[in-house]
Amino acid sequence: MKSRTISENLIYQRKSKGLTQEELAEKTTVGVRTIQRIEKGDVQPHLQTVKLLAVGLEVNVDDLIVLDHPNEEVIQRKWMLLLHGTPFIGLIIPFANVLIPLFIWVGKADDNKIYDVHGRAVINFHSTINLLLIISLLLFFPFPGINFFGTAAVFLFGIFVSAMNIVSALNKQTFNYPLSIPFLKPIRA
Repeated sequence: MKSRTISENLIYQRKSKGLTQEELAEKTTVGVRTIQRIEKGDVQPHLQTVKLLAVGLEVNVDDLIVLDHPNEEVIQRKWMLLLHGTPFIGLIIPFANVLIPLFIWVGKADDNKIYDVHGRAVINFHSTINLLLIISLLLFFPFPGINFFGTAAVFLFGIFVSAMNIVSALNKQTFNYPLSIPFLKPIRA
């Protein structure tokens, strides 16, 4: 049995609710033209667009989009949590904030491009934080009063940015690691 496409599912759900394309557009923030293009099969909508349409139609996302591997998104979220969350082990074990994400990245980078991109960002950021901490600790002895605050600032900055990126990676699959030195650069094909 052939599974229906998102185009067919959207048309079916919209018509079963007795809505026109314009009425559905009014119930969501999705434009009429976008709905038309999805229904024609001209575009593959982003997951966020599918979620908006599902809310407007008062159906589950699964009613619009049939996943070949329904657990794939859950698994990807778990790997994102591991990549972005394991650096906190570095608070207990020195350099674990770089080594554990490095091991995860080496194992998962070839599986999915998103693991490669996120892994590089995590490793680059935490390598930069480690370098800054080492420099601030070396400067601590000649300037103990000043560098205590510098070391604390680097430490707290690393924790804050890491926590923010865990939330961002899990919710939006995005990250922002400012001031990172690109030790691991993307390979150009």
